[in-house]
Amino acid sequence: MYQEFETVIGIEIHAQINTKTKMFCRCDNDSFDKEPNLNVCEVCMGFPGQLPVINEEAVKKGTIAAIALGCEIPEYCKFDRKNYFYPDLPKGFQISQFDEPLSEKGAIEITLDSGRTKTIRITRLHLEDDAGKLSHVPGGSLVDYNRSGTPLMEIVSEPDLRNSEEAVAYAREVQNILRFCGSSDADMEKGMMRFDASVSIRPKGEDKLYNRAEIKNLNSFRSLGAAIDYEAERQISLWNAGEALDKDLTVGWADDAQKTYVMREKEGSDDYRYFPEPDLPPLHSSKEDLDKLRKMVPEMPAQKRARYELEYGLLPDDIRILTSDLYTAQYFEEVVSMIKDPKKAVSYINTILMKRLNEDQIPLKDSKVTPKLLGELIAYVEKGEISNNQAKGEVFDEMYDTGKEPAKIIEEKGLKVVSDSGELEKVCQSVLDAHPGPVEDYKNGKDKAFGFLVGMVMKEMKGQGNPQMINDILMKLIGN
Repeated sequence: MYQEFETVIGIEIHAQINTKTKMFCRCDNDSFDKEPNLNVCEVCMGFPGQLPVINEEAVKKGTIAAIALGCEIPEYCKFDRKNYFYPDLPKGFQISQFDEPLSEKGAIEITLDSGRTKTIRITRLHLEDDAGKLSHVPGGSLVDYNRSGTPLMEIVSEPDLRNSEEAVAYAREVQNILRFCGSSDADMEKGMMRFDASVSIRPKGEDKLYNRAEIKNLNSFRSLGAAIDYEAERQISLWNAGEALDKDLTVGWADDAQKTYVMREKEGSDDYRYFPEPDLPPLHSSKEDLDKLRKMVPEMPAQKRARYELEYGLLPDDIRILTSDLYTAQYFEEVVSMIKDPKKAVSYINTILMKRLNEDQIPLKDSKVTPKLLGELIAYVEKGEISNNQAKGEVFDEMYDTGKEPAKIIEEKGLKVVSDSGELEKVCQSVLDAHPGPVEDYKNGKDKAFGFLVGMVMKEMKGQGNPQMINDILMKLIGN
C-alpha cells in the first residue's frame, strides 16, 4: 500500500559574530586566509591556568540579533561547559550556553517562490565559542586553531520546516537579518555561517516526531537543500523496507557524491556533561540596557518589504531583489533620496544595472555606477535634459564602463535635450507642413499617425528634442 510521508526539519545556524576580537580573549577575530596556528594565544588554546574574559561587544551584537529575530531576552543568562574531546577543541570543552541561554522563543516569517508566507519559530539564540578547523589529508588530518575561540551565535529553529525550499528560504532570511542588524557578515565562503539540519519523516497526518538524522556542517544554501532532499528520500526508502531509523543519528554530507553518510549515534545533553562555567559570571540584562539595544536594531528586511510596497507601490518581485541584502537596499534608498520617482529608480537598478552586473558576474558593491551617479543620471531624465532612451543607452553604458559622471558624458557626447520652445516649435511646424497626410489621419482618429509625427520631429532633432514639449507643441499646432 502506498504511504505518503511528510518531512520534518529543524535547523541550527552557527553564525560568526563580527567583533574585532575573539569571544574570551584578545586575539584577532579575522582568521580568513591567515597562516595556520598563528592567530592564537594561551586562552583560546586552553593552556592551564588561563582565564577567559567575556567579550562585551559579542554579547551586545548577539542580543541585537536575538531582538531582530523576535526573541525574548531573559534578565539573566549564563555560560556552561560542554565537554567533549575532538582534535580541533584544544580546551577539551566548548564554552556554550545550556539551560539559561541569551534568548529564546522567537519567530520570523519566510516568503517562498510561490508568494506563500510561513512563520518559523525560533527556539533560542545562544552564544558560544568556535572550535578550530580540521583538514583531512592522505595519511592523517591537519589542525588549524586560528578559528578556535571565535564568537558564535547558534540559532536553533523549531521543527517547523517541511521541505528543502522552506529550509533554504529560512536560512537566507536569517542570513539577511543578521547582516541587516550588523551582528554578522554571515559570509559562507569565509566559513562565517554554517548549518546543521535535523531531518525526520512521518506518515502524512501524524503529529508524532520520529527519530532524526542531524546533517552536520553544511556550508552553502545549495548543499543545505540537496542534503535535506537526499536524507529525506533515504529515510523514506528505509521506512518502506521496514528499516525505519530506531536511533537519532549524526550524519555527514559528501558534496562530491551528493550523499549523506552515517558518522555516529547522536549525542544527547547527558553525553556532554554540561555544568555552569566556573570562570565566568552570569550575565544580567537590565530593562535600561535592553531598551538601548532595541533602539539600535535597524529596519529589518520584512519591515522594508512592507514599507516599499505601502510607500512606493513596488511589485513583489522588485521588492524581493531590493531587499535581498543590506547593500542593495541601501543603494536603492540613496538613489530614491535624490529623485522624485521610486519606480524609475527600480527600473534602472533592477532592469538595467543588475542585468549588466549579473552578466559580468560583478557584485553591486563593486559597480562603478555608484548610487550617487545613478541618482544624478535619473535626475537628468526627470528634468527633461536627456531622454530616457539616451540615459539607458549610451550614457549608462559609458558610466558602467568608466564610472564617469553623467554630466561629463552628456557634455562630451552633446546629448543635452533641446528644450527651447521657439526652436522646437519651428521644427514641429516644418514636420507638419511636410506630412499633411498623417496630420489629416490623426485628425480623423488614427492615433498611430501622431506617433509618426513625434518620431519625425525627434529624427530632425537627432534625438535631442524634449519629448514632452514636442508632444505638447504638436498638439497645439494641430489644434487637438
